[in-house]
Parts: sequence; structure tokens; C-alpha cells
Amino acid sequence: MSSFRDTLEVFDNPAPQRDFKIEHHCPEFTSVCPKTGQPDYGTIVFTYIPDEVCVELKSLKMYLQRFRNEGIFYEQVTNRILDDFVAVVKPRQLRVESRWTPRGGLNSNVIVEYSASDRGVEL
Repeated sequence: MSSFRDTLEVFDNPAPQRDFKIEHHCPEFTSVCPKTGQPDYGTIVFTYIPDEVCVELKSLKMYLQRFRNEGIFYEQVTNRILDDFVAVVKPRQLRVESRWTPRGGLNSNVIVEYSASDRGVEL
């Protein structure tokens, strides 16, 4: 079985000479709590500065859907998404935020960041 990251596809950045931000919101993310087996619902927000390539959106959608039956904690899934995105897209900078719907009176946000260099560009 191939890894989830094999689902991600890219296309050439139309302006690789320029730093610009791309933001994708995925409001229907679902995974499974490994403790209770109950579904977890959240929004995943990608903010990135591309380098040579950009992520293709249909492949990003299909990649995120692969987590539907995956038993995984919020912190683990957010870091895994960042690692997979960096491995395939190789952005200059990336911020992945997972915003989870309330459960048991609590809601959580997990934020992870990556920077290929100290370019001084704030996300």
C-alpha cells in the first residue's frame, strides 16, 4: 500500500521569482479518535509560500480524505500533514493549522510551521 503522501500532486509555480502566499481552507476534515473510536471533525488551513511548485487542489482534497478512517491524535495528524506536504511540495514556508470542533466542552487548535530558510517572510 502506498503512503498517503503519494496522493499529492503538484504543478509548476507560475511566478517562482516572487514570494507570494497561498492559503487553502479545508473545512470538512475528518479523522478518528484513537482512544474512543469516535470521529473528529475539523478545518485544516494551509498557508504557504511556494518555491518551484504548487499543490494541485484535487490531489490535496483526496489526500485529506484518506484520513477519514485513520485513528490519530490531533497533534500527530497535524504534524504528519505538514511533513507530507513539505516532502512533496517543498515550499519556502508553510503553516498548517488544524481547528477542531468542540468535544466534551473543549476545542483545540494545533499549529505547526516549517521554513526552508531564514527569508524573513512572516506568514
